[in-house]
Amino acid sequence: MNRTLFSKMTVTKFSLVFSGCLATFLIWECTTVICLVNDKVTAQPATTATTRPTATGYNATQKTEVVGSQHSFACGNVSHSCSGYCSFCEDIYGKPTMDCLSTLLEFICLPHFNDSMKSLSMTDWCVWDKVSSLYSTFSLCSEEISDCLIIPWPNSLVETMFVNIHSEYFIKCPTEEFSDPPPAIVFALVITPICLIPVMVSLVVLKTKNGDGTS
Repeated sequence: MNRTLFSKMTVTKFSLVFSGCLATFLIWECTTVICLVNDKVTAQPATTATTRPTATGYNATQKTEVVGSQHSFACGNVSHSCSGYCSFCEDIYGKPTMDCLSTLLEFICLPHFNDSMKSLSMTDWCVWDKVSSLYSTFSLCSEEISDCLIIPWPNSLVETMFVNIHSEYFIKCPTEEFSDPPPAIVFALVITPICLIPVMVSLVVLKTKNGDGTS
């Protein structure tokens, strides 16, 4: 009776130990497999993130450069800024127009000219040596943007802007070469021919009489 009970207890104990070992082994195997899988999954994106973004970034850059250099219209290449001017007109106006040129001139060329002129005194506005470089800079700026947009220069818009510039800054500048001479000089220039007319008539009459008497 005791031996039978002992045998049953031994078998039961052995079964429990075997089951515990088997469970431990299975848990260890599952953990190992899961870790390996996780490591592999984790390592895969890392490799992809190292390799693919470089290629993807390069291709994206190439595509951006190609798209950025192409427009739905002809764009000039007189300067490195032409592509930016053309892109602005394409995005806002759909193509180069006089409205787009006006916007660019008002926000790029005119502010620099106005700021430079306002940094001078009003008396210096009439000194050509001090404003000639500013005047030329504005002229070249308007010409460059017009050439980039393939718009003829000069044009009515540029001419209007120059008229406005003259009206604002140079309207009060004296033009000595075209100013009227003093009144005394005007009187002398007018009276001299008037006085010479009777003298010339008298000389002609005297010469005629002397000629008739001689004959």
